[in-house]
Amino acid sequence: MEIVWGTKSIKKKFMNPVITVGNFDGVHVGHQKIFKEVREKAFELKGDSIVYTFEPHPLRILAPQKKVPLIASFSDKIKFIEECGIDIVICEDFTPEYAKLSAREFVEGILVDKIGIRVIFVGHDYAFGKGREGNIDTLMALGEELDFEVRVVNAISVDDVTISSTMVRDLIRQGEVRKVATFLGRDYSIAGKVIKGKSRGKGLGFPTANLNLANEFFPKPGIYVVYVFHKNCLYQGVANIGFKPTFKDKDLSIEVNILDFDKDIYGEDLRISFVERLRDERAFGSLDELVGQIKADVERAREVLRKVESRKT
Repeated sequence: MEIVWGTKSIKKKFMNPVITVGNFDGVHVGHQKIFKEVREKAFELKGDSIVYTFEPHPLRILAPQKKVPLIASFSDKIKFIEECGIDIVICEDFTPEYAKLSAREFVEGILVDKIGIRVIFVGHDYAFGKGREGNIDTLMALGEELDFEVRVVNAISVDDVTISSTMVRDLIRQGEVRKVATFLGRDYSIAGKVIKGKSRGKGLGFPTANLNLANEFFPKPGIYVVYVFHKNCLYQGVANIGFKPTFKDKDLSIEVNILDFDKDIYGEDLRISFVERLRDERAFGSLDELVGQIKADVERAREVLRKVESRKT
């Protein structure tokens, strides 16, 4: 997949470009459906399938006080889009000046003059231009005037729930990672670098990798069944997100006990994928009680993952 850093970097004429425009945070199954339709139409026209997106997320420029967390990092978003079979991603630098473009200036100056679109696919609630002044009707009218086709993709629902990035964020905050996987089409995952912790887990017989996740969005505190990716290898694990109330810690931390693993990986990168939430954090009356609960968590995690893997075979 080719990545073009803004329309100013376009060096060639695209072949019958079929495009979709949006933030696509998380690349959930609704986004994936749009990408599929873009890809199929591009194939029909013997053209290029294009995703036009933004970095940073527009709300981080237009409403930074909202501090909207991202479901996926930019690099992950690009990876997920590539996995959907898209030919080209155009990543526009979203600046205050760019945000001032009117609906017509955006469509005529960028989509038509610079990209040369033949067909555009948008979601049912698409809005664009300064102050979101443009809507589907605006786009349809400009399409008739400027000779491109507009295709509107209806909202996607799973179990009678309409999928949106906002809804996925809310579920992550609630720790509903099994539901999140249904709407993303994959387990929700985060990545980070292993840092030194207080080595309590090792002393209890359950060494853990502590992750530095300064800029990540993660589920609410609790104990989770996870998969752990390290150097292209997959492991099972149990992750603890929270404040370790038994030890009265004040700082939130994320640590993972990688099952059947015994390597020094300080400073190395890990990715953890959340499979299921086991329980809330709680304080224990003694270390023996805590160790007993950790053993129970590990056994439950192994059983959950046995069931997951049996469904795959």
